[in-house]
Amino acid sequence: MNYPRDMVGYGQQQPHPKWPDDARIALQFVVNYEEGGENNILHGDSHSEAFLSEIVGAQAYENARHINMESIYEFGSRAGFWRLHRLFEERQIPVTVFAVAMALQRNRLVVDAMLKSDWEIASHGYRWIDYQFVPEQIEIEHLEKAIEIHAEVTGHRPQGFYLGRISPNTHRITAERGGFVYSADSYADELPYWITAYQTPLLMVPYTLDVNDMRFATPQGFNCGDQFFSYLKDTFDCLYDEGDHAPKMMSIGLHCRLAGRPGRAVAVARFLDYALAKNRVWVARRIDIANHWRANFPHE
Repeated sequence: MNYPRDMVGYGQQQPHPKWPDDARIALQFVVNYEEGGENNILHGDSHSEAFLSEIVGAQAYENARHINMESIYEFGSRAGFWRLHRLFEERQIPVTVFAVAMALQRNRLVVDAMLKSDWEIASHGYRWIDYQFVPEQIEIEHLEKAIEIHAEVTGHRPQGFYLGRISPNTHRITAERGGFVYSADSYADELPYWITAYQTPLLMVPYTLDVNDMRFATPQGFNCGDQFFSYLKDTFDCLYDEGDHAPKMMSIGLHCRLAGRPGRAVAVARFLDYALAKNRVWVARRIDIANHWRANFPHE
């Protein structure tokens, strides 16, 4: 039976990733920049946004604006981004941004700050919407538009890609049409791996939805900064201990409108200081991890 899923992966014989300086863990921070690309009738959508906000369980308004939702998203671009930016800049920590192209268009100040800080700006697609049932041709058009806008506003095409709410066609479209160094549209492993099912092999640098501030905005999630810090620390400690013999990567996902709130940002700051106090920790951008993997574990 030809089953299209890989349920085995590396198994018990995972490769030693050979992180630089014999690091026990590759630590990677993602700042998602989506504000201004979410569902909104101002953007030509049929309904308002209902996902990942302080209004847990929000319902979309059909053919109407949701002003409270809009202002929650606006907090991310107006205030939350800058708080997170300060946290990472003060500690000189490299960051990858998953940037929605339409959102970047609406705030060139944050683009300038990302570029000045030498943050990797990866593509988060053209829109911050769910592509599960979007026709394939529309998804292709959005990918092409995302790359075009990204290059226009940042000065270079994106090397990494994370659509997020993907369709069954996304991996194939990314592999055959994207021209990216890596995709992050996977949660299947703790090390990069190759997908070889398409004409062009696709390097996956997996992301995470558990070590992610999105759980502040979902049922059975974090409800205070202490919970977030505790989960970050426990995840780090487990992977750091395992890194003595089997190093892996730890991805941390942050959103400007979520982790950018003061009561959550202090938890992020506590974790940054905790992790940076450890030896043999490689703090890297996703593109750095992808390039390292390509150099040491090229597709055969």
